[in-house]
Amino acid sequence: MKKNIIAMNASIMIGLGSILAAPSVYAESISDLEKQKESIQEKRSGVESNISDTEKKIDSLQDKQMTAEDQIAAIEAKIAESAKKIDAKNAEITQTKKEIEALKEEIKILKERIAKRNEVLKERALSFQETGGDVNYLEVLFGSSSFGDLVDRVGAVATIAEADRDILKQHELDKKDLEEKQKAVETKLASLEVAKAELLEIQKQQKQQKQEKDALVKKLKQQTEKHEHEKMGLEEEKANLAAQEKAIKSAISLEHQRLAELEAARKKAAAEAKKRAEQEAAQAAAQAASQASESKKQSTSSGYSAKSNSSSAPSTAQPSSNVSSAPAVSSGTFTRPSAGYVSSTMGERWNKQHAGIDIAASGTVPVVAAADGVVSRSYFSSSYGNVVFVTHSIGGQQWTTVYAHLSSRQVGEGTVVAKGQQVGIMGNTGHSYGQHLHFELHKGAWNYSKSNAVNPLNYIPN
Repeated sequence: MKKNIIAMNASIMIGLGSILAAPSVYAESISDLEKQKESIQEKRSGVESNISDTEKKIDSLQDKQMTAEDQIAAIEAKIAESAKKIDAKNAEITQTKKEIEALKEEIKILKERIAKRNEVLKERALSFQETGGDVNYLEVLFGSSSFGDLVDRVGAVATIAEADRDILKQHELDKKDLEEKQKAVETKLASLEVAKAELLEIQKQQKQQKQEKDALVKKLKQQTEKHEHEKMGLEEEKANLAAQEKAIKSAISLEHQRLAELEAARKKAAAEAKKRAEQEAAQAAAQAASQASESKKQSTSSGYSAKSNSSSAPSTAQPSSNVSSAPAVSSGTFTRPSAGYVSSTMGERWNKQHAGIDIAASGTVPVVAAADGVVSRSYFSSSYGNVVFVTHSIGGQQWTTVYAHLSSRQVGEGTVVAKGQQVGIMGNTGHSYGQHLHFELHKGAWNYSKSNAVNPLNYIPN
């Protein structure tokens, strides 16, 4: 009899042990959630620091861009000034060439005059040769018939000699003037050509400088756009982390609520178990006093154990899905988020990393939560379109699921969703080509680089 009472009490304590152990399990869950919250806060701090660094880079690039643009404006002014000087030199060269053409006409006339004088001198020289040179003048003088004739002849000879000297003198002057004019014009033209060449070289260098500055500005603009895009991504990541932190806080609150409810249930079960134990002990004592049969005692003890075990059995009820025409909720950690076929897998696509899978189908197709969790974000994104982010805490591990390109969203931020619960309708919003669901699974928090993304096909039923 004593052994039976000990066995009965042991059975009761086993049932109580299951109930009493539960709060510690939930306490560990809350601890895990707290750690996840701290991890998200650290990541937010890191993202904010990255945003600050990126803003500094953008400011620096914009300063450099403004400096380069100012330099380009200065170079363009110099190029315009050089162009004016080149135009002026071209005008001078054109004028000088006109002067050269005019000089050519003068030279032509001078050459004709010189040629005529040469002819006169040649004839005079020929006459000298034929008459013996200076003797010709003596013959002219001695051939005079009278003194008056002699005077006339002396005047004539003097006039001829003076004329010859004038011809030779003018001849030399014309030749010297011709040479000087030719030299002056040629020097001027050469000087203008050199000056123009120098200006063209300067302008070439200025244009080269402008091209280099233009290339620099283009590069700075590309870098600025890259950092601005990165900043936008970081700000989106910051917003998602803030939403996930909020979701984790909501999950912690729910865990505390469940813990309180469990504690109340535990106390109630403990009181009932104690009362039942006292009743069963009294009954056992009465049965021993009446010396009941051993078989009846064993049967009674077995019944007590069955009752005790039955009272401590945990509930295995699963949340029912209220979604019609959705895939059946699977028994694994994650269920399939929608009906349809996988039209694109995870990996590189269009020279970019496709961080999830695409599930395509026609008609009105419900999209459901892949696991129990809290909606951390529900909004419209330029790339994702209508998108829902759900944060999950499974076995102490944080997960994030993303449901993108929805035609509509049925849940808001902070909503607690059950596995298989509808979150939206498949659509074609955002950067999308054709109706489909873009589904991402992240082991940890979602981030801009999507470094935590894992292949959903390794976790959901195919």
